[in-house]
Amino acid sequence: METSVEDAIRIHATSRQELDEKLEVAVQQLQAVAMPARTHGILVTRHESGAYTATLSDQVPFGITMERIR
Repeated sequence: METSVEDAIRIHATSRQELDEKLEVAVQQLQAVAMPARTHGILVTRHESGAYTATLSDQVPFGITMERIR
C-alpha cells in the first residue's frame, strides 16, 4: 500500500496498556493532519510484537483506521 505522509509514526511498547496509549496518540495526531484534505485514512502496521507504525494512506478511505500485519 502506498502511503502519503513523509514519515511514519513509530510505536514501540512493552505492555498492552502502553501500546494502546501510544496508538491512541498516534491516531489522534494523524487524524488532525488528515482532516483538512479529507482524502486519507490511517494505516497501522504491526511489524512484530510491540513494534508498529502508523501512517496516512490514500489506500484507506478517510475516516477509517485499518491494521495490517507484516
